[in-house]
Amino acid sequence: MDGQREEQQHAGRRQPEPGKNLIKIPSYQEVFGSGASSSAAPSSYNPPPTTAAAASSSSSSFSQAFSFLKSTEFYSPPPPPPQATTPRPPQASSSAQAPKNAILVSHRQKGNPLLKHIRNARWTYADIVPDYVLGQSSCALYISLRYHLLHPDYLYYRIRELQKNFKLRVILCHIDVEDVVKPLHEVTRTALLHDCTLLCGWSLEECGRYLETIKVYENKSADSIREHMDNDYLSRLTHALTSIRHVNKTDVVTLGSSFGSLSQVMNASMEELARCPGIGERKVKRLHDTFHEPFKRVSSRPNIVVPDTPDRERASGQPSSTNDGAQDAVEKPEASVNKKSSNVRSALTEAFAKYSEKIRNQNRDSTNVAGEGTSRSTMGDEKDQ
Repeated sequence: MDGQREEQQHAGRRQPEPGKNLIKIPSYQEVFGSGASSSAAPSSYNPPPTTAAAASSSSSSFSQAFSFLKSTEFYSPPPPPPQATTPRPPQASSSAQAPKNAILVSHRQKGNPLLKHIRNARWTYADIVPDYVLGQSSCALYISLRYHLLHPDYLYYRIRELQKNFKLRVILCHIDVEDVVKPLHEVTRTALLHDCTLLCGWSLEECGRYLETIKVYENKSADSIREHMDNDYLSRLTHALTSIRHVNKTDVVTLGSSFGSLSQVMNASMEELARCPGIGERKVKRLHDTFHEPFKRVSSRPNIVVPDTPDRERASGQPSSTNDGAQDAVEKPEASVNKKSSNVRSALTEAFAKYSEKIRNQNRDSTNVAGEGTSRSTMGDEKDQ
């Protein structure tokens, strides 16, 4: 009975069902067991090859099978692929957020007593390369001569950090030492070689005023700080007479209406000047002295010539010739004092006289040269005849 059952079981194993591929999965003991069990391992499964038509039909069926998922609420479209973008420049720090009408001060300048004297312009701290930014294209570096003597290379490396980012680069030098020849020469040389503008201040108030002025005139043209000179006669007369002390523009109008021209004012006497309303005694004296006192003041002290060897002359009994020279030297300044002192009017008269005499001499020379040329030509004609 047992033998018949075993034969039936072996026959059932040998006769597989048609149209199906049986895959035998090995057990745990067969995989990790002895080598004898490994010999009884079944062969690997090789599925039948699929054709291209079958592959396309399977893919289409997959997309059709899961197409309904796109209409559900759980589906979200995939994000677009990242595009290559150019890197943006780093945004400026507090300097971009600072007000435009303020001086930007570097954090290096904290504790500098110069900041206490910047009163006419706003200023704020910012992360900047120079010490002070005074505009879009102007900056300043601060240095004192005492610090330059301790660190001679400091200014050179600070200028190198600026590169070419600013059109106007100012070196604000505070002179706080007594011997300024050598250190100021070095600072000036460094500024010239690196195309920088040097401003020297002898006090912190002056240095602060330089920074305020550059900031205030940041957006103004050069004509606003340039001296304007009108070409009309009244403006020139005002400019000439107001250079005299105590004379104002109202006095200029009075003098111009009373005398008519500058030459008449120069030739007027003190009595005539005193008749003008508003011209007091002090102004009359100033005007008269300005036009009549000499250009060069002659000292009343005589120039006494001291002899080189007075002992020898006394010993020899010869008359000292130096006394005569001393007397002559004394007489010369007296004579020069007695001469008519040159004033503005006489100086102008002499200058015009010399100029006219020079013109006459030039005309005479030209006529003489022309006469000599004609005489030579006539002599040559006579010789030819």
